[in-house]
Amino acid sequence: MSKSYSPTWRLISVIVLRPLLLLLVRNKWQGRQNIPRTGGIILAPNHLSYADWGTDALFFYQCGRYPTFMIKASAFEIKGIGAFLHKAGQLPVNRGRADAALVLKEAEKALAEGAAVVVYPEATATRDPDLWPMVAKTGVARLALATGTPVIPVAHWGTQDILPYGSKKVRLFPRKTVRTVAGPPVDLSQWAGQATSARALRAATNAIMAEVSALVGQLRSEQPPAVPYDPSSAISRTGGGGSLAAPLPPGNGPRGAADGLNGNAAHRESGGAADGQSEAGQA
Repeated sequence: MSKSYSPTWRLISVIVLRPLLLLLVRNKWQGRQNIPRTGGIILAPNHLSYADWGTDALFFYQCGRYPTFMIKASAFEIKGIGAFLHKAGQLPVNRGRADAALVLKEAEKALAEGAAVVVYPEATATRDPDLWPMVAKTGVARLALATGTPVIPVAHWGTQDILPYGSKKVRLFPRKTVRTVAGPPVDLSQWAGQATSARALRAATNAIMAEVSALVGQLRSEQPPAVPYDPSSAISRTGGGGSLAAPLPPGNGPRGAADGLNGNAAHRESGGAADGQSEAGQA
């Protein structure tokens, strides 16, 4: 089977980016044993900052996986960068276009080839005032249920100190610490074979986010909110600018240590409600 990427360009990215990221950021990692070293997997991290992709990519590489990110299509049009992204096997997300859901098909193909595909379920950096994971899109569940691929919940904390969302000022000094943890695969067996059911997609997404939120709470030594922040409504936990969504299911917690796809297009493509991927990343 011919590869859809260039192993040489992937090696070049590792040689250039790995030492740079290790130099600039102090990293503390947990749960690396929960990420399989072979086979298709979906990696589902929380999203705090445009700096997330760098420390996430380094963590996944140190776990023995080269990450395949879903990245906004406009990045592939930048001279020099776009060619590299294609050669490294990253996946373009076309926002607001009728073919937006095609990225899900590309992701399914990559998973079938044994890739480690990174999906930020929230689709953009969290708008929660306290930086907890917010209500997620259902694209991650759509991928998982359509392919039977395991979903590994991932949490990080500290990238917001390097590049706060909405800021263009990178704060590397003094050197910041980013802590990252991976949990065991999320149990989605009760929704197996229901990739076109909107109800199943939402429930599976909530189960994934319950695990991610629990891991974020572990890193922060705090209890995550029982109800995630929903930026689409008018009232928030703090009194404005968002709302409470349906509560997350209890889940099992951490049992051990891009703006998104066009929702309507993804819904039509899948025959159900499927939306949301990543807005940033490369490795």
